[in-house]
Amino acid sequence: MRLEADDARVEIDLEAGGRIASLEVAGLQLLGPREQNPRAWGCYPMAPWAGRVAFGRFEHRGREYELPITMAPHAIHGTTYLRSWSDEGEGRLTSELGSDWPWRGRAVQEINLDRDGLELRLEVHSAAQSFPASVGWHPWFRRRLARGGALELEFAAASMYECGEAGIPTGRLVSPPPRPWDDCFTDLAHAPILTWPGALRLTIESPETHCVVYDEPEHAICVEPMTGPPNALTLEPRIVAPGEPLVARMRMQWERL
Repeated sequence: MRLEADDARVEIDLEAGGRIASLEVAGLQLLGPREQNPRAWGCYPMAPWAGRVAFGRFEHRGREYELPITMAPHAIHGTTYLRSWSDEGEGRLTSELGSDWPWRGRAVQEINLDRDGLELRLEVHSAAQSFPASVGWHPWFRRRLARGGALELEFAAASMYECGEAGIPTGRLVSPPPRPWDDCFTDLAHAPILTWPGALRLTIESPETHCVVYDEPEHAICVEPMTGPPNALTLEPRIVAPGEPLVARMRMQWERL
């Protein structure tokens, strides 16, 4: 599936989790290339949970549920990044949540491209019963483009989730330490800005309350808007019910330098 607007081009791989496999602006490829590890490339939606679920277990209404362990010892990034999606036309995609999720439901994406940005909308719907959820996006931005300087990230937040056992947030908020990070932040001072000097400036605009920054890799930086922190199904679940979906939005706004 391809979208074009002036010199901006997007390719979406329906079979590989409905992810944005390519985002090219002014002849520059912004996203990391295809990898064997499905968690490690492109820009993919995370649903019906975003980030880790501690040891693959959570409770809802007094009952414990278990999810497949997809990054030992945890379940990570939902089910839909591992599933194929259907193209419904006009930038709208859908996917069932699948048998690895305890409840019947579906995810819906809307992807709209214009000359100066990419607008993304993600929804999780319940088919019958209410359930906890969280959603978000996981883009892998290249540190180096075909031209320009190395990627610079402008990011500031008042609070960060303390990281506890096996990389799971405790729920306690602390002051952010110096980089590198693989952490979840809230109370952002401004929208995150990624700049490749002499090439492109990209601002990640989102009303969502949480953002994970993963800047440990040498080849890429991930800036991930989310509706809740990792392990949100336990810490800060959002409840989805029939006719009451969980909805998230993000826009990548760029400026050619």
